[in-house]
Amino acid sequence: MRIRRVKIRITRSIIPNMLTLGNLFSGFIAIIYIAKYEYEIAAIMILIAGIFDALDGMVARLIRATSSIGMELDSLCDAVSFGVAPSFMLYTMFFYQFDHIGILIASLPALSGVYRLARFNVQATFDDKLYFKGMPIPASALFISSFAVFQFQDPNLDATLKNVMMFSVPLLASLSMISTIKFDNMPRPSWDAIKTHPWNLGITLVGIIISTVTHGYFIFYFMLFYILVSFIRFFFTSTKKVINQNRIK
Repeated sequence: MRIRRVKIRITRSIIPNMLTLGNLFSGFIAIIYIAKYEYEIAAIMILIAGIFDALDGMVARLIRATSSIGMELDSLCDAVSFGVAPSFMLYTMFFYQFDHIGILIASLPALSGVYRLARFNVQATFDDKLYFKGMPIPASALFISSFAVFQFQDPNLDATLKNVMMFSVPLLASLSMISTIKFDNMPRPSWDAIKTHPWNLGITLVGIIISTVTHGYFIFYFMLFYILVSFIRFFFTSTKKVINQNRIK
């Protein structure tokens, strides 16, 4: 009896795909800790998921291992880590007290994020982009989780203000994701990035430094700045376009 040898083909894409699965595993751990009401640890795991998410694309381009299955896998993992986990955090922390309406509002970041991922996939190329159409779902997760952990639990902030913000933050994040507004991609630490977009890299580094010094408290304000700048730029660009069209007429 002859025993056939089974050949397992290992390709270069396994490296970025393992990083992508690290993203999903981190998101799964975050959900577990959210269920235990340990929100700080959950937020750290969402941040770690974001690091895995940033690394998988960089590594895939570096070793030329980009693929369609990698892109689909990335979106599935993102949906859990940056969609389901933040929405579950919002529900268990605050929206549970509003019954069905609370479930609906808490689910908006997850629903909008999945739609944003689907839209990205049908329009995506493997090129490294300077801008995204709509806020990326990892940025939304960072925006929501940082607010929930730091600002919402800050005893020095007014209770009414925190409640208003708790409704506003997921709505703003959801609107930003499904919009067609341009949002800057994370700048790459390279000489080309410094030469072409020095302000983007500089502001990002300042934000990272201040967030580190404040032990994460500044993350929410930095992400809010990121969103507002994108909306303001869209407003001025659209206004300028309308003015130019009227001049031509």
